[in-house]
Amino acid sequence: MNEHDSEIMAGMLIEEGFQQVESRKEADIVIINTCSIRDNADKRFFGTLGQLKRRKKENPEFTVCVCGCMMQQQHVIDTIKAKYPWVDVIFGTHNIHRLPELLANIVAEKGKQLDVWPEGGEIVEGLPCERLHKSKALVNIMFGCNNFCTYCIVPYTRGRERSRRPDDILGEVKNLVADGVKEIMLLGQNVNSYKGIKTDSADEICDFADLIYMLNEVEGLERIRFMTSHPKDLSDKLIQAFVDCDKLCKNIHLPVQSGSSRILKAMNRRYDKEKYLELVKNLKAAVPGITMSTDIIVGFPGETEEDFEETLDLVRQVRYDSAFTFLYSIRKGTPAEKYENQVPEEIKHERFNRLVDLVNSISAEKNAAYAGRTEKVLVEGPSKTNSKTYSGRTDGFKLVNFPGNESMVGCMVDVRITEGKTFSLEGEVL
Repeated sequence: MNEHDSEIMAGMLIEEGFQQVESRKEADIVIINTCSIRDNADKRFFGTLGQLKRRKKENPEFTVCVCGCMMQQQHVIDTIKAKYPWVDVIFGTHNIHRLPELLANIVAEKGKQLDVWPEGGEIVEGLPCERLHKSKALVNIMFGCNNFCTYCIVPYTRGRERSRRPDDILGEVKNLVADGVKEIMLLGQNVNSYKGIKTDSADEICDFADLIYMLNEVEGLERIRFMTSHPKDLSDKLIQAFVDCDKLCKNIHLPVQSGSSRILKAMNRRYDKEKYLELVKNLKAAVPGITMSTDIIVGFPGETEEDFEETLDLVRQVRYDSAFTFLYSIRKGTPAEKYENQVPEEIKHERFNRLVDLVNSISAEKNAAYAGRTEKVLVEGPSKTNSKTYSGRTDGFKLVNFPGNESMVGCMVDVRITEGKTFSLEGEVL
């Protein structure tokens, strides 16, 4: 979601006549778009900001903007004002559409700009976007979150849930397809709770599964993906959409966070281990071969060795294709911040290593089984380390590397898999 916000900001500035540059050293304007999910990101932000101080001192015209989720927290704004007073623009997640105006105000000598809204207003449609990929696009379908998991800062930084109208989403997707897009990723903090009001019938609600069926009919679109999905709202209707909609990729990111029902309750996730495993069973029965990824937090306050073993057991049962694993970090302003039974760092790290070893071993085993198969791959571009090696994703979101050339970018090609590695597949174009 932050990546897409950055695409929109780039699009707005290019429309205003600015040009993107390769390195920070060449820039007249630098925008740091922040995320508050983990403590490590916060530390990196302040480290990066500190590195810009000399540039600002040498050239007062050099403009520094900071935005994103961190700016929705008052203690962060207070820190920037006190320790980094040379920052020119501070704005939040709800008003990125005002960036050109805020920059214009600086040029007009109206001084530094602080423009953070505590809550989101009307959804602004039709903003320009500078996409990272010609053939793939990120599409916001909703903003905010109503779940209030006890560890998570997102509802406080992104606000309450607000869904776009389905007709606006459909119009955007059709325009993207006309511009060469073959694959879309629908974005929301919890796409499963999407509820859009139809333009031609204010009384009729379009839920997430309805939206999938609608987009599946768009001519020229080849793939539909989405993230992220909350287990408590994963409906039978959405599972059926995987069966009925040929363009919906047979892949799902379904964050579990923990395998312990006791910890899940403390997290306010509103499902237990048994319910989650039932969803996985239903998905695999309806969609044989569906690939699955997840998020797992290690060391949530009060997590015992027995709780952690429940997580390992769940991973063994589900057999994820990949997992994003995190060490729990205290987020100021969340309920879990005040929990007294914090897990010692050395225990968190030891458990984290065991979990990663298990996830990676399963992933390597599952990827090895791809050897000899032929997979359709949407080519994204050349490798950063080898210009003759190109990469792309399968329907199941597996990363595939293969010898290729520039003419393949944006095309769907058949690749015979020659080797399955822990994090990717190797292949050759047929």
